[in-house]
Amino acid sequence: MSVRSAALATAAGAALLLPAAPAATAAPHDARLVTESVTVDPTGRVAADGSVTVSGTYRCTGGTGPVYVSSTVSQSDPSVRYGVGGTRAVCDGLEHRWVNTGTPDTVVLKPGAAHVEATLMELRPMGIVPLPSFHARQAQDVTLTAV
Repeated sequence: MSVRSAALATAAGAALLLPAAPAATAAPHDARLVTESVTVDPTGRVAADGSVTVSGTYRCTGGTGPVYVSSTVSQSDPSVRYGVGGTRAVCDGLEHRWVNTGTPDTVVLKPGAAHVEATLMELRPMGIVPLPSFHARQAQDVTLTAV
């Protein structure tokens, strides 16, 4: 048998075995395997004084600089976002709650539909100026309720 015939026979035999091989399945979601994440709760609050409170959870592992959960809110125009506070994160691999409250300077947000984006960001020391390093981001449509 020539080398070419032997190679062709081996390839054909392998092709016959492929349908018999079990299909690869996706691993089930296991929250214990997630090392870095941020979530946004589906409901936020807007007070009579214009302050907005949004919240959620985060999980992160150790970093070399300080880590924060920042959040923005948009309402009628999704391209215009307003910063709503920031929370210092504890990066110990466990899930923690975050709550950010702030009052946008140029607009009054109203109860109703809104869009919140939360970002888990580290300020890594890089020479003289720390540079941002993003660990996780989550965008969520929410309902702002009056308090």
